[in-house]
Amino acid sequence: MDRPTPEEYQPSLSAWGHIWRNLVMLFVSGMVWATVVDQQSELVFVLDLALGLVSFVLVSFRRRWPLAIAIATNVLGIVSATAAGPASLSLVSLATGRRWKQVIPLAVLGFVSAQAFAMINPPAQSEPWWLTVSTNAIFIAALTAWGMYLGSRRELLWTLRNRAERAEAEQELRSAHARDNERARIAREMHDVLAHRISQISMHAGALGFREDLTAQQMRASAVVIQETAHEALTDLRGVLGVLRDRETGELTSVPQPTYADLAALVDEAGSAGPRVEYDDLIPRTETVPDVVGRTLYRIVQEGITNARKHAPGALLAIRVSGSPDDGVDVIMRNPIGFGPTGTPGSGLGLVGLCERAELRGGHLTHGRDGSTFVLHAWIPWAT
Repeated sequence: MDRPTPEEYQPSLSAWGHIWRNLVMLFVSGMVWATVVDQQSELVFVLDLALGLVSFVLVSFRRRWPLAIAIATNVLGIVSATAAGPASLSLVSLATGRRWKQVIPLAVLGFVSAQAFAMINPPAQSEPWWLTVSTNAIFIAALTAWGMYLGSRRELLWTLRNRAERAEAEQELRSAHARDNERARIAREMHDVLAHRISQISMHAGALGFREDLTAQQMRASAVVIQETAHEALTDLRGVLGVLRDRETGELTSVPQPTYADLAALVDEAGSAGPRVEYDDLIPRTETVPDVVGRTLYRIVQEGITNARKHAPGALLAIRVSGSPDDGVDVIMRNPIGFGPTGTPGSGLGLVGLCERAELRGGHLTHGRDGSTFVLHAWIPWAT
């Protein structure tokens, strides 16, 4: 990323920011003016205040014309003690831009201005020349260094804030892309299954329209088959079904989706190959979990196990599944956070896809920290 310009990372000044800067300028101008006020004639006194007032007005435009204002205030500082404050602030403000071709000449000008003022207004008690030179040099160097530090800090904060905003925008794009992919996958699955269901309906309906030798009982049987097939198609339309085909080649890439009956085998396999799993299945054995619910439940548990294997290898993963036709299916997965070395990094897009899948089934899925534990909680309605 290119380096930002000073205009981009300079923060806007609040009312308090203007006030305290003016107070500091008044303090610096007062300290310098106090050393020469007793020696000034009435005309010089008035001229000093007038030029100082001009400097205070000019310095308010330092961000619009930093170089010109810094030159003007430092030149006025040669003959005006009250211009010392604005000259100092304009030098600091220019240094925040960290443009060496401007900072170094202005620092030299500031030093020359201070030396010229000391020569025009010598102190009542004579001082060694080297003391005046070293004092002015240290003061100008301190102002320049302080301005450059402020500029560096402001640029760093701007860069970090800009990177955070870009990362957030990229994460939103990745999440949107994951949701689009999940929707496309669901659409491909439903296309395959619905094509099969509708072909069955078309075949039976065509037989009814073509054959004239069917008895009333045979016609009723065919009508029942059409009704059942249409009902199955509507049920499949609400879930994630069928065989997933590759977008480019159209070849089969997976076997039919697993159901609730395969959940125990998934947990057993995970427990033998990865994290320690505590599985608690509270769904009554007398109830038959619909396939569309079982497939979604299987994917949720599978993703939860994958996350636990990535981020908490060796930790105890607690899985609790409960539900009934009246209450729907509820699954809760818990595992400690920061347990053992972290495995492969994750982007969180798998959970984004699961949220989309659960919502399309009419349910919901949440995930996050609960103290020192990561909790994944999903609810899915019982399909009819």
